[in-house]
Amino acid sequence: MPLRGERHSDLVRDEAPYFKSLAELDVWFAQPHDKLSGVLPYQPRPDIDEQSQSRGKLLICHDFKGGYTESPSSLCYTFNFWPLCDTFVYFSHNRVTIPPSGWINAAHKQGTKMLGTLIFEHVESQPDCLQLVVGRAAHVVRDEKIPISQRYAVVLAELAHQRGFDGYLLNFEAPLPYKAGHARALAAWILLLRAELRARIGPHAEVMWYDSVIYDGFIWHQNRINGYNLPFFLVSDSFFTNYWWKPETQTSMIQYFTNLTHPTPVPGPSTDPRPIAATKTLQSIYSGVDVWPGRGQYGDSGFCCYRAFTHTSPLGFSTAIFAPGWTWEGVTENPEKNWKTWWENERKFWLGPLKPGEIIPVPDSPEGPFKPATAFFLDLPPPDPFHFTFYTNFSPGVGYFWFVKGKKVLGTNDGWTDIDKQSSIGNLVWPWPTPSWHGAEQDEALPTASTTLDMTDGYNGGNTLKLTLTHAGNELENAVKAIWLPVQSLAVTTRESFEARVVYKTIADTDVDFSPYLYVKSLSKSHSTPLTVSLVTITELPYGWTQQVINFTSTSTPDQTTELVAIGFLVDIKPTVPSAQVTVSLFLGQLAIYATPSSQSVSIGTPSITGAKFTPTRHTADPLEGILAWDIASTFIPEDVDVDDKESTTPAWLLHDTPTCRFPKFVYFNVYAVPLDVSVNADPENAVFIGTTGIGGHANRLYVERACFPTGWVEQVGVRFFVQGVTDRGEVLPWERCATVDHRQSRFSRI
Repeated sequence: MPLRGERHSDLVRDEAPYFKSLAELDVWFAQPHDKLSGVLPYQPRPDIDEQSQSRGKLLICHDFKGGYTESPSSLCYTFNFWPLCDTFVYFSHNRVTIPPSGWINAAHKQGTKMLGTLIFEHVESQPDCLQLVVGRAAHVVRDEKIPISQRYAVVLAELAHQRGFDGYLLNFEAPLPYKAGHARALAAWILLLRAELRARIGPHAEVMWYDSVIYDGFIWHQNRINGYNLPFFLVSDSFFTNYWWKPETQTSMIQYFTNLTHPTPVPGPSTDPRPIAATKTLQSIYSGVDVWPGRGQYGDSGFCCYRAFTHTSPLGFSTAIFAPGWTWEGVTENPEKNWKTWWENERKFWLGPLKPGEIIPVPDSPEGPFKPATAFFLDLPPPDPFHFTFYTNFSPGVGYFWFVKGKKVLGTNDGWTDIDKQSSIGNLVWPWPTPSWHGAEQDEALPTASTTLDMTDGYNGGNTLKLTLTHAGNELENAVKAIWLPVQSLAVTTRESFEARVVYKTIADTDVDFSPYLYVKSLSKSHSTPLTVSLVTITELPYGWTQQVINFTSTSTPDQTTELVAIGFLVDIKPTVPSAQVTVSLFLGQLAIYATPSSQSVSIGTPSITGAKFTPTRHTADPLEGILAWDIASTFIPEDVDVDDKESTTPAWLLHDTPTCRFPKFVYFNVYAVPLDVSVNADPENAVFIGTTGIGGHANRLYVERACFPTGWVEQVGVRFFVQGVTDRGEVLPWERCATVDHRQSRFSRI
């Protein structure tokens, strides 16, 4: 939520972001709460041929400065490598950690699950450890007989449903008061939690157990699965081991797991022939890797984490990376003021060298030279755009400015952070683009290429994705270098029509004809499916931007339902002087891909915003503080409809009943204000941008406070608000389809 101004109150953020005790959770549960409308539902990634059960998955446990550090008026830590990440745990040391709505949206946009944390640390947490299992009733525990209550399984599942996240990491770092009996009751309670989560959230809900408490209720980190913690592995969906394992630990764990899933037959009758861990795989076990140095893990930490990775994912285990914010806290000096330096360190950890040939120094090791995290984990595409429109403005979740249709409407000195605005940064262009010749191969060398996030310009958002190509000259006259430049991978439903639209700028530092054309190619390694691609429009836009729109369809065989493709550009470069070296840059402002009706006669509604209302808050006398809310609508363009024959099998109209076309969706809303002053024409052209939706988890509302307004305003009558929507296809609604509301007071003061 980029907001104008500084020192914003907590009222602009999520309500009740965490709970320090079960008592606080009880107070919350006692009141009704609507499900957050601004949190996107989880969308699984499509299954593709390149996915492998032989490689482990990746979980990120962020553990950054206690959590909840994001600010709308400064630069903060963000995570941007979602295609590698299957599950993200938002971690803090509060009893119940709730992932902020912006983090949930950033994960769900790209097919990543988001978990909260339930944690019990130190002896003082033991009463809550017991209450979690027995409920609120004053049960008397006798002879270690622990009564089990569903209460907190229900409450925690309802919390996850209301906030929109996908489950919990269970972290019990305190010994259980009633030892083995308590441990068995806790394991039974975990089964209740799993069932309640599935009932409210769906089959993708996840409960993960951290390697801490063992069967007798004591704390003893095992660093692997074994008989001491096996009961908790069996009742959970996944298991997060402690960090002090060795390579030989992993070998032992493989054999132990094999014995669980393929037990040796025992002579005599068998009561249950199924293996005890039939539903588990090696991917259910997440070997912990702590990025923060000096905490005793194998191979050291920081940039040496690759040594541990070598013994996790390649063996089939999943990996749980803890505290990746080390690149911000531990290795970058004053990252708030040196974001570019942090981003370079972050890129090195995840992607490797910033340019070809660069060496990242690490001590000699049996695992060889440095390898980035991306070398160990699958880079997977986002959800299928047939079900969930793919939209990106290539935002890393931070910026210094805010642009609307290329116009700068906000500038800051210290920057802003809004994880809700985070989107794909183009998973095929890092650490640098990989151009190739389109069509026939050529003898000459391909251009060198680089990728940067340019924070000085944008179309809708706070930056562009800048792709730069440098190519040596060619002595041949009229030599046109047709180059394929992939940007983003997608897994799309076959035999369905899609539309893709991109907004971009081009710059060349020398006299050259530079023409990029949006295009799609198959990425499938096992088969090559024909793709039909057709250009629809090229439109010049204000502020030097251009929009291209194409249609494409994967025409595969009936037995193939999903196709892995890359969307990118065919680039034609023709220097005026053939022998001259050429450098050209392509600035991407936004990209959207969505399903389109196969018939042109389908009726599709036009989105609009209606019913704006400003309600002042009761806790303050400030007339400019309150909740601005609105509704959205879909309107059909009027047309003549006439059915001549009542036996006609042709309907009077057709509607496209797909998730992306059923009703308009918006990625965010821009909000503007103008004083109702006789000296100012209160129209949109004179209005001042005050912020966007996003931080609070509400789709159609913004909490407005005095800090959002420019200093120096004088209100004689009141304020007029304008609410402007940006659809999930990147369309900024024209003012005639936006909402306006006046807030009038008899008396206003200088802001």
